[in-house]
Amino acid sequence: MTRTKTLLLPAYLDAVAAVSLFEVLSTMVGHDVTIDGSRVEQIGGLCLQILLAAVATWKVDGAVLEFTNLSLDLVTDLERLGIRPQY
Repeated sequence: MTRTKTLLLPAYLDAVAAVSLFEVLSTMVGHDVTIDGSRVEQIGGLCLQILLAAVATWKVDGAVLEFTNLSLDLVTDLERLGIRPQY
């Protein structure tokens, strides 16, 4: 049985955070993952692209990728970038 891993996103998901986000997610491929967005104050386009690529990767792999505890700032930024989170 695959153990679920948790990723707590940082407050700022800007271009500087993109490399680290990509590297961490790369180590989690093949595992069920819960991404906690409770601390996010800002997300930029590059980190959004990385998260969208992760969604596609996990879907192809058949693993679970779940987003939880989305902060209001994260939801607002996602909507500004054209993404409507589903609850």
